[in-house]
Amino acid sequence: MSEFFSRAAPNPLRGAIRVPADKSITHRALMLAPLLNGKTRIENFLDSETTRATLNCMRAMGADIQEIDAHTLRVHGRGLRSLQEPRDVLYCLGSGTTIRLLSGICAGQHFLSVLDGTPALKRRPMGRIVEPLKQMGATILARDNDRFPPLVFRGGALRGIEYALPVASAQVKSAILFAGLFADSPTTVHEPAPSRDHTERMLRALGVDVSRLTENSARVVPPQRLETRDWSLGIPADFSSAAFFIVAALLVKNSELCLENVGLNPGRIGLFDALTRMGATFKIENQRAENDEPVGDIIVSSGELRASDVGGSDVPRMIDEFPIFAVAATQAVGETRVRDAQELRIKESDRVATVAQELRKMGAQLEEQEDGFVIAGPTKLRGARVNSHNDHRLAMSLAVAGVIAEGETIIEGWECVADSFPNFGEMLLQVSR
Repeated sequence: MSEFFSRAAPNPLRGAIRVPADKSITHRALMLAPLLNGKTRIENFLDSETTRATLNCMRAMGADIQEIDAHTLRVHGRGLRSLQEPRDVLYCLGSGTTIRLLSGICAGQHFLSVLDGTPALKRRPMGRIVEPLKQMGATILARDNDRFPPLVFRGGALRGIEYALPVASAQVKSAILFAGLFADSPTTVHEPAPSRDHTERMLRALGVDVSRLTENSARVVPPQRLETRDWSLGIPADFSSAAFFIVAALLVKNSELCLENVGLNPGRIGLFDALTRMGATFKIENQRAENDEPVGDIIVSSGELRASDVGGSDVPRMIDEFPIFAVAATQAVGETRVRDAQELRIKESDRVATVAQELRKMGAQLEEQEDGFVIAGPTKLRGARVNSHNDHRLAMSLAVAGVIAEGETIIEGWECVADSFPNFGEMLLQVSR
């Protein structure tokens, strides 16, 4: 088990940095590009453990994906129905995105496929995906009344459905929309609140008829084939990875940091809204759209924060940022409450329990709730030995906490950051020297 040593930043954080490519967009590009009729060049590909899992699964089903260099891929797409039966289990490592989105594709294939992963992935519930895919006509077997991996698919002959998600989830929505590509009629998904819409944007960029019926509803019309074309996709920097540096720059006095070429999908930037209500100010420069995705440079400066409540429609728009948001809340004046965030309990770790457990070791005044937590601040954090619980976002959040804490923070299980941000430690040390 590796460790990372985090210490208080001796100087303000300054300069311009570019965090790794967007993980969510990378997963989707790897799954959709092989279904095109034509060549795709994927630039700024995120090479991480979880995206490698998706890459290997697609190759196991016959996708022709070539690596040009460390961050460039060339995909020779053979068409919507070109995938082949894999010879072995499709191993998704610990990636919930891989297993859930790939379930939608496997549901539409006329062959047998088995999706499995690490012991941690086997504990992540899949019932919310299995149920709608079964309604579409897929045959699926899974452990414990179809709730947990491994998932066994005998797909094909799908029918379009109209389905209402009980909880807003981009992963579940995307699985259904992917399956809808192979259905006999349109498929409509309703959510109780908006979630990130990378899938809808990418499908539209590929010529698929995807419409937004309301702010919370999407409809896909199954194409006979994806159009013949060559496609170049440059993947923007990941907002979820940028979030750690956004909070670090807010909390270290006299800092000003520029995060370049960051994806600004409206379904991803709930952290902006939450921190703005707490008194943070941001500047966005060089705004533009690339493959229908909004992109820009984020300028963040240090400032004082006030406590705020976060819940409801905020939650799906910042679901991956709550560990680092909790660090920010420890330095806000007053009592910050997070509610309606039960989904945090079924992420890479139980992020309600693990965030509370580890930040309390550093002196945070944090009370765990069933659907979130309450944090009193501002609190002077102190260095401590903490544990990542094999959760990459928790590990990086604890490292940022170490940058504002007195003394040295030692993070056990640091190797998990390879899931999304392999060089995070080096970049944090670079801007905090």
